[in-house]
Amino acid sequence: MNSDHAILVPNPDRPIGRTVQSQQTKALRGEVWLILQTYQAQQLLRGRARTKDRPVIIGLIGFADRLRVIWQAARSDDPYADWWLIQVHDALQVIDDVIEERQARVTQQLAQIRGMSITVGSSVEPSRIRLQFINPYAYRAARSLARFDDLVCSVATAAHIGLLETDTRHQILQACGRKLRSLFMLPQRYRLLALDRETVRRKAGRSREAQLAMGELPASILSGEQQSPLTPRKISFPLSQLESTRSSTGLLSQNDNDDQKDGGD
Repeated sequence: MNSDHAILVPNPDRPIGRTVQSQQTKALRGEVWLILQTYQAQQLLRGRARTKDRPVIIGLIGFADRLRVIWQAARSDDPYADWWLIQVHDALQVIDDVIEERQARVTQQLAQIRGMSITVGSSVEPSRIRLQFINPYAYRAARSLARFDDLVCSVATAAHIGLLETDTRHQILQACGRKLRSLFMLPQRYRLLALDRETVRRKAGRSREAQLAMGELPASILSGEQQSPLTPRKISFPLSQLESTRSSTGLLSQNDNDDQKDGGD
């Protein structure tokens, strides 16, 4: 992580009044891997293309790709982008609460069985995906997907040993999967219209088009009073560069034995 300014410190080996520039630390580097055990979670990773018989399903990759546009628009002080980050934050909180509640219930059922030692099922060869996103909400969504994956493993184990009926198993997984799909679809409704807060206040530019496409912006968001807990630093960001972020994804690489790769953020 680079400092914005050089740090000057006294050097006792040099004459008084002279300073030297200390060595700056280098940028931090790390890796984040998403490990998925189940095909249900893997399907929600990539989503599904639209066909004449089936609607499109946006996966984590498409979610992160579009969310990158919103994050960078928020840097340019687009109040609609701020609004969408709040919606994403709230949706993630709801999903995590629902998955946690279902997971706790199934875990308790498994723990109450006497005279049996039960290990929750896992894949003999899980899928490993290296992630490189530019915003924290994409990572939070990946974490929610990993929690869903854990829930699928627990539910499958409970069903296998007769703790859950087939209908109950499907209801749990469908309810949680539906919420994840709704989350991943949320950024798709955002429209990048080259707006900033002052333009919207003056109702100038494409403000009317934004209102028709995305709804009436709450006053507390327009004023800047209400923001998501995770927000980017406001900077001037070229619109042309914002537009260029639409085409690549937030996934850096696939399994070690998978030749297919996706572009990173």
